[in-house]
Amino acid sequence: MPPEVAGADLVVGAARHLDAAELPPGVRRLVLGPLGPALDVIEEYAAEPGARIVVLASGDPGFFGIVRVLAARFGAAALDVRPSAPSVAVAFARAGLSWDDAVVVSAHGRELRTAVNVCRAHRKTAVLTGPGAGPAELGAALARTGVERDLVVGTALGTDAERVVRVSPEEAAGREWGAEVAVVLCLAPSAADGGGGGAVRTIAGPAGAPAGWALPESEFAHRDSMVTKSEVRALALARLGPRTGELVWDIGAGSGSVAVECARFGAAVVAVERDADAADRVRANAAAHGVDVQVATGSAPGALDELPDPDAVFIGGGGADLAAVVTACARRARRVVVVTLAAVDRVPEVRGALRAAGLVADGVLLQSARLAPLPGEVTRLAAVNPVFVLWATRPATTQGAGS
Repeated sequence: MPPEVAGADLVVGAARHLDAAELPPGVRRLVLGPLGPALDVIEEYAAEPGARIVVLASGDPGFFGIVRVLAARFGAAALDVRPSAPSVAVAFARAGLSWDDAVVVSAHGRELRTAVNVCRAHRKTAVLTGPGAGPAELGAALARTGVERDLVVGTALGTDAERVVRVSPEEAAGREWGAEVAVVLCLAPSAADGGGGGAVRTIAGPAGAPAGWALPESEFAHRDSMVTKSEVRALALARLGPRTGELVWDIGAGSGSVAVECARFGAAVVAVERDADAADRVRANAAAHGVDVQVATGSAPGALDELPDPDAVFIGGGGADLAAVVTACARRARRVVVVTLAAVDRVPEVRGALRAAGLVADGVLLQSARLAPLPGEVTRLAAVNPVFVLWATRPATTQGAGS
């Protein structure tokens, strides 16, 4: 029996924690289910002078755990937290890997898609699992993406029944794992074998926002200047707001400059490109910038059917089926669609398609001129072709409706 339990009037926790604690006779045990009713019972006991209440949790309860809820309800001063090693630290230790550069995401009681997007975009991720969001579900979702990842699954970590196995997403999807899995490590091949560099880190977690964005066109391999200009890319990125945990589509990716920059911000990215040579350039540009971008070769809107719903979509240029592409993207985007156009004639139909999908549309005509040298060490202004940048956001009350 843990010494903290001795003399307790109320002990709260998951059924497996209560069973393992070997509670003394007379103590009330409360199995955690919905938090609201459990907190009400705790509050009733806390109102009694001298009452002793113990809440059992595995690992570090201050790390995606119950400490946040208890402190919000009863105040941090009322808590006496006794943490043990968090499951993430134990899992990485068993794998023989450092984890100061890992991204940690919780899928316990949360949307699995966020964890999947993090695993797609980042090469060393720990996923805290939960009912309906375990190794099988995570593996199945990752297998559908085609992104190369290894999974390290820790079962009953820190106990005599501990088991750690390394599997592919497909293998994870085909197994029964039980309820004793608390964490799954999702690793790119370079991270799985301890590679990826041994630089000393100062700040834990994933790399922060890039030091610079809207990179010069020269940073990307492209054909015949078919690359989104840096000024346009800067505004598009500002409206897209790519972030860790989200999925971005780059439709008609061309060189993939927008896709690569979104990936540099930590988002998972799918670049859709019908030209095979251009698709290869997208892959090469992603590799050159050290990010993962999935490339779907095909023509939109048909090529979008098998893709998971995006949070944000960038559509560059336009063909005869532009309105159909915008409509398909606008119906499925959870947050925002950004479209760039050179032709003024296309603006009304694009705005109409965005509005018809229930999005709130806005936009600008972006005109810029770059400094260019002239003989005699003087400078002129060189005009860049004007571009319409249109964007449309889903109202906050309906965000996520496409999922």
